[in-house]
Amino acid sequence: MNTLLKLSRLIDAVSDLIGKTLIWLILAAVLISAGNAIMRKAFNLGSNAFLEIQWYLFAAVFMLGAGYAFLKNAHVRIDFLSNRFSARMCNWIDILGILIFLAPLCVLMIKLSWPLFMNAWTSGEMSQNAGGLIRWPVYLMIPIGMGLLLLQAFSELIKRFAFLRGLIPDPIGHGHASHPDESEVEREIEEHAAHVSEDIR
Repeated sequence: MNTLLKLSRLIDAVSDLIGKTLIWLILAAVLISAGNAIMRKAFNLGSNAFLEIQWYLFAAVFMLGAGYAFLKNAHVRIDFLSNRFSARMCNWIDILGILIFLAPLCVLMIKLSWPLFMNAWTSGEMSQNAGGLIRWPVYLMIPIGMGLLLLQAFSELIKRFAFLRGLIPDPIGHGHASHPDESEVEREIEEHAAHVSEDIR
């Protein structure tokens, strides 16, 4: 298990690096979008290539960032249900979800998207829009993104089992003990409002 945890930390480091790099693609998309809009409005100049590169950058952030989102536990959870379960139960649910749904979906998407990429690569498929871009880079993002997500899913499986064996803290981090319930939040808000009212007086 110690070897697997080291492998998990390595995968996490790769996902973290990719996620932090993708932030710059968002900035690039914003700058290209703004520059393209200014050129169109001010000088009546523009190109479909600039529009499509924005789509490519967005696709890269969305597809290649899925593993990073999983690492940071930023994906959608049904909190009102999971907060009612114990930490061990939530980790078991995650394990089953990864094995039954996520991993098979990733494998299926890789299997289906790879021929699409290969066909675009060999045929030199281009955008149908005038001045558009080649298509294979955006097709390639699908199998790569699903591969990165599958790799991160493997890391998360290792961490879930390690937690169940008592080797590491809860990797989900929803914190049954650390997150106050609604009544506690309401109490803190009321106390803060009372202090503010006293200060005003």
